Amino acid sequence: MDDGKPRDGSKGFTRRGLIQGLAGSAVAAAAAGGTALAEAVETEKKSGSGLLPVTITINGTVRTARFEARVTLAEAVRDTWGLTGTKVGCDRGACGACTVLLDGVPVNSCLMLVHDADGHKVTTIEGLGSPEALSPIQKAFVEADALQCGFCTPGMVVSCSALLAKKPAPSESDVRMAVSGNLCRCGAYLGVFEACRIASKKESARG
Repeated sequence: MDDGKPRDGSKGFTRRGLIQGLAGSAVAAAAAGGTALAEAVETEKKSGSGLLPVTITINGTVRTARFEARVTLAEAVRDTWGLTGTKVGCDRGACGACTVLLDGVPVNSCLMLVHDADGHKVTTIEGLGSPEALSPIQKAFVEADALQCGFCTPGMVVSCSALLAKKPAPSESDVRMAVSGNLCRCGAYLGVFEACRIASKKESARG
């Protein structure tokens, strides 16, 4: 019978002994975690709801609400404030569908906690333009037919808008870099490059 002790009389480990030790550690950790969770729940009950206030300027409007510490910016934008133009695809920062601007900089809102955006300015796709008054890059996406299913489009447009605000006459290499974090499963990238070219050309003509 294997009792977990080496057969050569040494004080080393056997495979069985190691597995038994790891299993014991896992059980102890789980027990400790359960205790910690219970303590956290009890603390929250005593302190109140556990909701913390957040104030964010979204698309020029000051928004205030209370959230649990675990709520992401994407969840707050979509579920609390109803700005569903921001999409959640992978929910782990890999597809870029949830891209919004934080103080003018593109960020993955699914990776950012809403509390981290407290006191900042957030711009979603709705803040760039409306169906009645599209922004230049939104118009260019339509003109260049730079979309297919459209799920990635809001994040893609937001990323392109940030690029054009920083570099009004970007090269194709600039555009490729700007949307490198935005995944288009339909493969409409050529249309996206063309849309940026059109928007840049129109902005130059106006300037």
